[in-house]
Amino acid sequence: MKASTPWLTILVCVSVVASAMAAGTGPAGGKLRPCPGSPNCVRSEMPDRDVQPLAVSSRGEWEGLIRTIVAMGGSVEHVEDGYVHATFRSRVFGFVDDLECRRDGDVVQVRSASRSGWWDLGVNRRRVERLRAALADEAGQGR
Repeated sequence: MKASTPWLTILVCVSVVASAMAAGTGPAGGKLRPCPGSPNCVRSEMPDRDVQPLAVSSRGEWEGLIRTIVAMGGSVEHVEDGYVHATFRSRVFGFVDDLECRRDGDVVQVRSASRSGWWDLGVNRRRVERLRAALADEAGQGR
């Protein structure tokens, strides 16, 4: 057996785990899935919200949300009526984070979570706040 075989095995295992974790996205019971017990996830649909929902009231603003996600470096994985799932990949190690948005009247509920690791150094919270600021800028320019 070659010395590179253990690394290949590890890489395959990590890929399988990451793929399995992506299957945990999407609404469940009409809401975004809860965050795990680790501090690498934020979600607006909690009694003690980690982050506030996003203000997006019109269809044009919803489409602007999707454009803004892409402009921020996200890759839109799935869009259906009132729901979008996007992924973001870290520059250095290539870790994947999931961003989910669900229309809820005049707001958009949001969940941003790392697929791996325990702590994300606040990356997901900052991503949601950058998205909020970008949407506010876009709304201000549209007036």
